[in-house]
Amino acid sequence: MYKLIKALSLSILLSIAVFAQTTTDTAANNSDSGDSKKAANSADQTTTPGEYNKNEYYIGYSNQQTNRFGRTGFNGIEGSYTRNVSRWFGIRGSLSYAKSERTFRGTLSNPAGGTYDFQQDNIRSVTNILGGIQIKDNASTKRFKPFAFALGGVAINTSKFKRLACVSSGTTTNCPASIPLINNFTFTDTGISGAFGGGLDIKITDRIDFRAIQFDYNPVYSNSRVDNNFRFGIGIVFR
Repeated sequence: MYKLIKALSLSILLSIAVFAQTTTDTAANNSDSGDSKKAANSADQTTTPGEYNKNEYYIGYSNQQTNRFGRTGFNGIEGSYTRNVSRWFGIRGSLSYAKSERTFRGTLSNPAGGTYDFQQDNIRSVTNILGGIQIKDNASTKRFKPFAFALGGVAINTSKFKRLACVSSGTTTNCPASIPLINNFTFTDTGISGAFGGGLDIKITDRIDFRAIQFDYNPVYSNSRVDNNFRFGIGIVFR
């Protein structure tokens, strides 16, 4: 009887030991499996092939330096849309408008009425309508995104002359008809243009980037001459 009780006690102790070992192994395996799944999910979230921003909308300030009739600064706006066909390559369309105002002053002689001082406002503008390619790492997790682009299209230059006034003996008056000045008239010419440059976008949120800088060389060919223009920009990118 004593031997039977001893054998049963030993069997119970062995069973408890085996159960405890089995439970420990199972918990360890489950823990390892959970950690592996978390790691796999984390890896999938950061390295999923093909995960990149498909659409990009930009709006911002544009400063254009033109060299037609002397180097002049124009201020305006630019908007663009880029459709990214891969992580690195996109098709971009861009529209920009910038203008500059200045006042001409001078002296004219009129044989019938003497000498007149005159002033006249001149408003110049340039509009670029462009399309082409953009290269940038569009991965969703990237924070700093340098980019480059090459665009081509048309530029429309306009020059408006208005608010003509003459001054004689300190009094503002209408200019005599015999003085051949241009007033309330607009000159327009359209030429071939391009934009070759790049910049840097910085991620703010999952949907918004800050375009810290954009710079490009913007040549415009019209009337048998080339204007060597440059553009600087800053703004916001929406995805």
